[in-house]
Amino acid sequence: MLMTQTKNPPIRKAILVFSGGQDSTTCLIQALEQYDEVHAMTFNYGQRHAHEIDVARRLAQKLGATSHKVMDVGLLNELAISALTRDSIPVSTELMDNGLPNTFVPGRNILFLTLAGIYAYQLGAEAVITGVCETDYSGYPDCRHDFVRALESALVQGMDRPLKLVTPLMWLNKAETWALADKYGKLALVRDETLTCYNGIEGRGCGECPACKLRQHGLDEYLSNKAIIQQQLTQKSRTE
Repeated sequence: MLMTQTKNPPIRKAILVFSGGQDSTTCLIQALEQYDEVHAMTFNYGQRHAHEIDVARRLAQKLGATSHKVMDVGLLNELAISALTRDSIPVSTELMDNGLPNTFVPGRNILFLTLAGIYAYQLGAEAVITGVCETDYSGYPDCRHDFVRALESALVQGMDRPLKLVTPLMWLNKAETWALADKYGKLALVRDETLTCYNGIEGRGCGECPACKLRQHGLDEYLSNKAIIQQQLTQKSRTE
């Protein structure tokens, strides 16, 4: 009698664009439950809050990422003038003449996702995960669903290999993003150990910059309506 050998299922690998902030840390927490290997990538582009690189290193190790690569992309700082790349430009709550906040770094997600896609090609990863969001975002055009799908198509065509750009937070508001962290039992970690603040202050941040205000508003909303927001999160998960 011939014995048939059963093949082991392929190892599921993902690359995660990781800043150490609330959104990308929540994505890492979820990805570690969904993939066999999660390789985090952090980009050093001379950002205003460079401490995020140290935070990303610590969290990637603490949460158990398979690997963590920090890429030097300082050329972006030379080309993109923004409040996040120039200490001399104060973060403003007012929109610029083009309708965008002055924290917008043009081309940032184009560059980051392209480099992550190249890394995915080398590692044989099936997905690149990013925490961009169109529901509760700062008005950045490179956080929109249409942009992500267009770049995904370009990467697939340009490298002639299947690749998915995965955006777990795309249709979640900030309260639902907090609910997602809580679902995996990591709300306190995300609240206390991530860095979202434009002024580089960990945890609750400065409380004054647009990123801190959006984050705190979402947390307050979630803590006031936990059951309802968890239900909303479940419903959205089922429709994806």
